[in-house]
Amino acid sequence: MTKTIDYFFSVNSPWMYLGHARFTAIAKRAGAHVNVKPMDTAKVFPAAGGLPLPQRPKQRQAYRMFELKRWSEFLGIPIDFQPKFARVPMEMASRLVIAADRKELNALALVGFIGKAIWEEERDVSDPETLKAIAAEHGRNAKLLWDAAVADETKTIYDAYTQEAIDRQVFGAPWYVYNDEPFWGQDRLDFLERALMR
Repeated sequence: MTKTIDYFFSVNSPWMYLGHARFTAIAKRAGAHVNVKPMDTAKVFPAAGGLPLPQRPKQRQAYRMFELKRWSEFLGIPIDFQPKFARVPMEMASRLVIAADRKELNALALVGFIGKAIWEEERDVSDPETLKAIAAEHGRNAKLLWDAAVADETKTIYDAYTQEAIDRQVFGAPWYVYNDEPFWGQDRLDFLERALMR
């Protein structure tokens, strides 16, 4: 029986980006299928009592920066700690991922490319032309994906994933669910891997 992981995330989460390559490698080693579920954290976090980053206490914001630096150095993944376009609207980037998933065009890889565009390359992924360029640079049919991303059906799926996250008590990103057991954050990937190998 195929192992299945539900992967809830925001495309602009630095923690998603830092953990994404490790997560995909773990899933591949385990022979697991990944349900790719981008969500709107602007709706998910408040439902769980969370605050957007700019509204969090300063001491929490400062500690977050220490952790980002530690993990970036530990993993050897370069990251711009204050990228220019980290706070632009992410809906269309999320919908592009959903479109890739529906078209079976390796949505997991596209998530990583979008994350790199934000956290390493200073690119504005709210811009349609930028998103199309990212898709084309990595061998996707940009027009096909974009046409699917702007479709009402894709918007409905994005909203459904967001509501599913709320209903399943997701409160952070990235969030992995395997056998109904939740794992919050890329720093829980070791525990997810152990669960997959049982």
